[in-house]
Amino acid sequence: MAAKRIVSLCPIEELLVLIGGRWKPVILWWLLSNKVPLRFTILRTKMPRISQKVLTQQLRELERDGLIKRQMFAEMPVRVEYSLTPFGRKLRPVLQALDSWARRHIPQWRDATPFSAVIPLTAKNG
Repeated sequence: MAAKRIVSLCPIEELLVLIGGRWKPVILWWLLSNKVPLRFTILRTKMPRISQKVLTQQLRELERDGLIKRQMFAEMPVRVEYSLTPFGRKLRPVLQALDSWARRHIPQWRDATPFSAVIPLTAKNG
């Protein structure tokens, strides 16, 4: 089953159906940032605030929508690796633009935002 299809005049809305949410862009960014496929445990290490359940769910959705490939190896213990598909790699300029914008503007936002308004990210709320 593919992502929920929507009819919208706004292409951003349709894109967000595929990559929207808190973790999908982060997962895609990590897969894009590495030359080799990543195992589930490595992804968990790179994103310590994501739960195992949520990571599993997000990976399944990204695979279902054709953005990532899941490769399972017949080894003991079983090894599973994730990589971007050719379709997923087409998101490179989008993710690079988001990365560039965040590096340039988030520090200014942090400095301008009162400390009480910023919720610290912890394992419990992250």
